[in-house]
Amino acid sequence: MTRGTVAWLPRSMASRLSLILFSGLLLAHGLSFGLLAYERYQSATTVMLNTLEHEVGTSVAILDRLPAAERARWLPRLARDNYHFILGPGETGKPLATERSRDVTERITREVGTGYAVRAQTVSMKPERYQVHLTLGDGSPLTLEVNPHPPAMADWLPFVFILQMIVLLACTWLAVRFATRPLAQLARAAEAMSPTADPRHLPDDGPTEVAQAAVAFNAMQDRIGLYLKERLHILASISHDLQTPITRMRLRVESLDEAPEHERLLGDLAEMEHLVREGVAYARSAHGGDEAPVKMDPAAFIESLVFDYQDVGRPVSLSEMTKGVAMVRPRALRRVLTNLIDNAIKYGGGAEVASCRSTEGVLSITVADRGPGIPESELDNVMQPFHRLEGSRSRDTGGAGLGLAIAVQLIRSIGGDLRLANREGGGLIARVTLP
Repeated sequence: MTRGTVAWLPRSMASRLSLILFSGLLLAHGLSFGLLAYERYQSATTVMLNTLEHEVGTSVAILDRLPAAERARWLPRLARDNYHFILGPGETGKPLATERSRDVTERITREVGTGYAVRAQTVSMKPERYQVHLTLGDGSPLTLEVNPHPPAMADWLPFVFILQMIVLLACTWLAVRFATRPLAQLARAAEAMSPTADPRHLPDDGPTEVAQAAVAFNAMQDRIGLYLKERLHILASISHDLQTPITRMRLRVESLDEAPEHERLLGDLAEMEHLVREGVAYARSAHGGDEAPVKMDPAAFIESLVFDYQDVGRPVSLSEMTKGVAMVRPRALRRVLTNLIDNAIKYGGGAEVASCRSTEGVLSITVADRGPGIPESELDNVMQPFHRLEGSRSRDTGGAGLGLAIAVQLIRSIGGDLRLANREGGGLIARVTLP
């Protein structure tokens, strides 16, 4: 875990904002719901206590004035949801255990008076149940059994609570989506930014902060694109202009008499010509996207390219091929595959070409070899301009270090990508993906 991060937090900003907002709203809503429920409970308890003492007093007075034979018929009429009367001494129990039961007993005593010899005992605690014992005027025992319980909750209340949670979750998701969508667009635009294609400007609508960020990013993108294109133009111009003096030098060297330095000079000039051609090719590869895409069968195109190599005796073979039709830029793709196949033959002794298509419709072309491979730490570096795995500048050992850079720039200019990976069992595999 890196410093400054929390292990339990999700990685994405959208997930973190959703978690924080929803947790805060849920906590606030839960507190409000709890306070309302507590206030409702307190109000209901107060109302119940105020009405219970009067109702009990009235009921006791009625039962005291009725003949003993008729009292049993009145008991159901006098029963309530949380208490009922019993003709008889009731059950024995323990002293009252709760403040509420003692308060109820005191209220009843005040209401009916001391003449009824009121006393109370707790019968059970789970659930709470206590009895208030009275003695009627004729000496008959009367028991009031109280079963206190919280006010009943409406059946529809849990569904309302769940619905509120769903609304909170939906509102949180919408708020986070609107807040993070500009960041996602900015990230995609930054990834797509390339000197080989026209800049993809972000829309400058929406909130003020988002619009200002979009305008600033678009301006930065234009400046970076301009600088990179100027550098490529300078490279192309210098490389192109060097061809003329190099050609003159070659002609002059060839017109000289034979000397020990004659072949060395010609070799040096050939080296310079190769470097100049690679520089021009690298600069021109930035404009691979200018080629119009053509609807064609990539499998047939690759087979034709491989057969051209086989016709001249080069060790290139075909593996699995996927048939179908795709929009392809033929010249750019041919240049990329030719470069990869040449490298596989040069460093691996042969090339194996295959293609497949993913379920999302992405075309993937692989060029594999059984050479020494590339160290894992150098897989990305070798695709940078002028980067070579060895220090020499000989064409026979390493070239100018622009071959893979040209392929990468060319394939990215037409919307694709190129990745290198070491092959199981030894060798290297280059994977070209095209949308």
